[in-house]
Amino acid sequence: QVQLVESGGGLVQAGGSLRLSCAASRRTFSSFTMGWFRQAPGKEREFVAAITWSGGTTYYADSVKGRFTISRDNSKNTVYLQMNSLKPEDTAVYSCAAQPRGRQIMNPSTYDYWGQGIQVTVSS
Repeated sequence: QVQLVESGGGLVQAGGSLRLSCAASRRTFSSFTMGWFRQAPGKEREFVAAITWSGGTTYYADSVKGRFTISRDNSKNTVYLQMNSLKPEDTAVYSCAAQPRGRQIMNPSTYDYWGQGIQVTVSS
């Protein structure tokens, strides 16, 4: 079992930045691919970014490429999402998730463990 706890959300003006963190409870965190997803009111959950177990490969949704950066520190069992140049359409509940290696990266159904989610609101 892996417990994931997000932090760092909040309210920011358009053009601003936020850094989300996701702390994992398990020592084998380093063996998991980690992803960030978001869900806005009335919309389906969508993929934002993911990072492989070593941090060597990252994936991004087209809507956040060039603005968001995912990273991880396996010594701290933590994955980060640096969000820059935020837009009102980035407003959503952001959740981190973990999956064993080798599964489809962008499909939320392939992730076994989820955090509770954290609100990010970008005002115009």
